[in-house]
Amino acid sequence: MHEELTAVADRLAAAGERPAAPCQDPVNAAMIRNWTQALGDPGNWDDVAPPAMIQVWSMPGLAEAKAGSVADEPLRMLNDNGYTGVVATNCEQTYDRYVKVGETLRSTMRFGGVTGPKTTAMGEGYFVTWYQTWYGADGGRVAEMLFRVLKFKPRQRSGKGGGGAAKKAGRYPLRPAIGQDTAFFWEGVDAGELRVQRCAACGTLRHPPGPMCPRCHSTDRDHVVASGRGTVHSYVVHHHPPVPGRTPPYVVAVVELEEGVRIVGNVNGCAPEDVKVGMPVRLTFERMDDELTLPQWTPADAPPPEPEPEPEARTVPEGALEIELTPTFVIATALATRDFTPVHHDTALARAQGSKDIFVNILTTMGIVQRYALEAVAGDAPDAELESIAVRLGAPAYAGTRWSSPASGWTSGR
Repeated sequence: MHEELTAVADRLAAAGERPAAPCQDPVNAAMIRNWTQALGDPGNWDDVAPPAMIQVWSMPGLAEAKAGSVADEPLRMLNDNGYTGVVATNCEQTYDRYVKVGETLRSTMRFGGVTGPKTTAMGEGYFVTWYQTWYGADGGRVAEMLFRVLKFKPRQRSGKGGGGAAKKAGRYPLRPAIGQDTAFFWEGVDAGELRVQRCAACGTLRHPPGPMCPRCHSTDRDHVVASGRGTVHSYVVHHHPPVPGRTPPYVVAVVELEEGVRIVGNVNGCAPEDVKVGMPVRLTFERMDDELTLPQWTPADAPPPEPEPEPEARTVPEGALEIELTPTFVIATALATRDFTPVHHDTALARAQGSKDIFVNILTTMGIVQRYALEAVAGDAPDAELESIAVRLGAPAYAGTRWSSPASGWTSGR
């Protein structure tokens, strides 16, 4: 595939500039209003469009463009070969003048190239670059853009249920199987509880959970929350074979709870040689990754873990711009920029393509940078006009995070 992809990229680059799909609508106040409201832009755009909107005027929206992008062929080839994930990484725009309300634009494209394969945090992928130029009603150039995307193979993830979802880098590789009988247990773990199944008919406790009471054969069940105290009933010290995410030797014990049932877990917080049958232990929870926590055990007399420090109160520097990236914001701004790519509004499809969640599209990023830049100089230069924006994205800005713009640059975080 690599050789064929390279040949296609060389052919497209040699072809030079060609007409792009027609801009479907003249520059108009309704689209400008939708854009400014979604992005929270307070600027006065009565007669001209915000410069960072330039790509919006040529976006095809939900309608399939008659003339596709110059990058369609390599993007399709990568998609057919398993590089189904996509995220924009670079966008550089230069503005010759602001476009006026009422004028109809036309644009051209030329192919830049393909670089790869590269190993990235998203997965192995190829960077695809192209250029677009816009011309105004007078025939003169009004803006030019470099646009680069990463087409990547989503990393295989494994969900808690082990149901074939893709494995994600940095996740603990061993995942519990979760079904109707065990879901309550793992929901309890996520809530910081050790839940033990109880027969709703005769009150017998049982673990592991099951569909039927072994004593009275009733299928009615509920649960109790265990005290989290018990004793080591038996144990082994594991040396071999290697287990991903674990460094031997370590103790795997059968712990008898005060409630009378037994449960398996690791004994942490002491050397393997210090573990004894009958040793009192207490429950602890070990965070394995962002989604998985396991109930484990530690000696009852071990000091409790130090509480995590309270997060420092967030302060927004004077002149900074901070935006909560709610799902509504992510979706509304994608629609306002006429970008219907599923990774910006469909959580399930975004995760299937290797993303944590839906994320802000690069057209919105350009708009927010424009908003911040013009607001920052408004006091000293209220009539300032933007000449260019260059953005290089280090990671997607996911729903549920926030953007902030201190003097040192843009950041994204919880």
